Amino acid sequence: MANVKEILARNLKDHRKRLGITQSELAERAGLSTQYLGMIEVARNFPTADVLERLAAALGIKSNELFSVSDSPEIAMEQLQKAIINVLDKRLDNLDQTIEYALDKAIEKRCGDVHLLSGSPLKKQEN
Repeated sequence: MANVKEILARNLKDHRKRLGITQSELAERAGLSTQYLGMIEVARNFPTADVLERLAAALGIKSNELFSVSDSPEIAMEQLQKAIINVLDKRLDNLDQTIEYALDKAIEKRCGDVHLLSGSPLKKQEN
C-alpha cells in the first residue's frame, strides 16, 4: 500500500495532467518553484498545509482530494488503459525490429549483401 507522500504525489500529478498543464504552469499558479513541485510529485518532499491549499486552489479542487484513494471505475479504467498502451508500445517496438531484421535478411538472401533497412552500405550482387 502506498504511503501518504506517494498518494499525494500520484494525485497531484494526475490532477495536473488532467488539466493539461506543465509542472512550471502549476508551480507558477501556486507560487512555488518548479523544482519544489517536482520533488513533491516524486514523493521526495511533503508540503506544508499552506502549500497544499495553494496547490489545490491552483488545480481547482479541494485539498482533501489530493489525498483520496479512489476505487472509482473511471480511474481504474484509465490506469488499465495506460498499462495496456505501455505493453502494446513495447511489443510494437519489438515487432518493428523483428520485421526490419526479417526484411533485411530476405533482401540479403534475394539480392546478395544489400542492407537497405539497416543502413549498411550497398553492395552489388555478383552474377
